[in-house]
Amino acid sequence: MKVSALISAVAVALLPAVVQAANEVPAPYPYPEPAWSPYLVGGLIGALVLFTLSLASKKVGASSAYSDGAGLIGRVVAPRHIASLPYYRESKPMIGWTLVFVIGAIVGSCVAAWTGGELNGAYLQDLWVARFGADSFVLRTVFALSGGALMAFGARMAGGCTSGHGISGTLQLAVSSWISVICFFVGGIAVALMLYRL
Repeated sequence: MKVSALISAVAVALLPAVVQAANEVPAPYPYPEPAWSPYLVGGLIGALVLFTLSLASKKVGASSAYSDGAGLIGRVVAPRHIASLPYYRESKPMIGWTLVFVIGAIVGSCVAAWTGGELNGAYLQDLWVARFGADSFVLRTVFALSGGALMAFGARMAGGCTSGHGISGTLQLAVSSWISVICFFVGGIAVALMLYRL
């Protein structure tokens, strides 16, 4: 309990510095003003991790939210099948910490895009249109859904997602998380180079 109080006190003490850094947008910054400062967002994510670890003994992560969500839907659509699966017998699907975290991340990203002037209603990004054309709506949808499915599958195999390994795991100096984060970046760069042929 003393460690939790110490972590919380440090996080609160650092908050003014984080807020001050919020106005210091690096130059050249690729987004038009008034985009949120990466310093502010990074500081807030760090504070979130410290608070959740110290006050709730929870790690920031999202991958189990998808299995919970699938299990909750499955209990409505095919309850006998869900009840027969060993995973759901061990981990009952519920509206828990990670599901609320994912919903909050979706709502929060919409608020950030709206307040940062980045919510323009465009489905295709300029870089995508330049590479694949303005009529590539279906291709973009297939890529997005396939990428999301592969990401969720990989996260369950790896025992954590980008937020679980990249934020909580690296903060705790977990070797497996550092290896995962390196692989995230290497894989992302390789796919971007192949996809956009930069």
